[in-house]
Amino acid sequence: MTEPSLDDLLATLRVVSIPMRVTFRGVTEREVALVEGPAGWGEFGPFLEYAPPEASRWLAAAVEAAWQGWPAPVRDSVSVNATVPAVSPDAVPGVLQRFPGTTTAKVKVAERGQTPDDDVCRVAAVRDAMGPHARVRIDANGAWDVDMARDVLSRLAAYDIEYAEQPCASVEELRDLRVLLARSGIDIPVAADESIRKAEDPMRVRDLEAADLIVIKAAPLGGVQRALEIVAECGLPAVVSSALDTSVGMAAGVALAVALPQLDHACGLGTVALLDGDVATESLVPVGGALPARRVAADPELLDRWAAAEDRVQWWRRRVTECWAHDGVGDGHA
Repeated sequence: MTEPSLDDLLATLRVVSIPMRVTFRGVTEREVALVEGPAGWGEFGPFLEYAPPEASRWLAAAVEAAWQGWPAPVRDSVSVNATVPAVSPDAVPGVLQRFPGTTTAKVKVAERGQTPDDDVCRVAAVRDAMGPHARVRIDANGAWDVDMARDVLSRLAAYDIEYAEQPCASVEELRDLRVLLARSGIDIPVAADESIRKAEDPMRVRDLEAADLIVIKAAPLGGVQRALEIVAECGLPAVVSSALDTSVGMAAGVALAVALPQLDHACGLGTVALLDGDVATESLVPVGGALPARRVAADPELLDRWAAAEDRVQWWRRRVTECWAHDGVGDGHA
């Protein structure tokens, strides 16, 4: 295992800012840093509001990708879902066109400033566009309380929802919601996302029986190997998702998905299609609804094209330095 120094990271650091095709979780420009090591390129892209304790896990994932490499795959490719932001119903077909061949869609709901009626209309438009045999899942990013989640999910149940991702914020609320859905006869599984990747103890989801499955992301969990360990310890079915990565970061998500011993659901790894640019000449986008497992190299010309302003580069250099000081990154245990 190769361990870099902080100087190694800063020496190769490149920062890009790529426009989004549509606004996604409030993001209109995706800004990330990239580093290059002996194993290839790694991506460090925690969202701008994340403090060093949380962002440091993303840096550990970048170090793993660029200096250590990933576990051996058990499959050659992975099926992916389309991702539908909180757009109006008439915009749904255009979004789905960016994901040809996919038979699963994840629909963002509970957007600030919107209503449950907006959510229902968006999900209905997705079901109408994809047909009765497609899988449709929703993601509320923890925005509902238990009663609101039950009420909205009771309306969405008519559209045959595969699962509801993080409908409530806390693990206790997810547990209570599962009980309430069962009592109400609403057959929608509950998936935990933030309760895994943002938690000090992800195993509370397992211990409180708060979810039917878990959503995992390589970067927020500290890398592919650490994410695999969490899945094994948790013992629940897993879905791999992304965090608005470029193709370099997406390659880590695919590496995680193809290394999972069991994978029963399409993964949320098609979001490069939401970017209006990329750092690789051959973007890691789905073909026929699937992504191949492969390394991705950043192209120098594209790095120059999407290069962030110098003040932003310096901001990211300071951020890397701050995250490096946290346990698990700069102490030789990345």
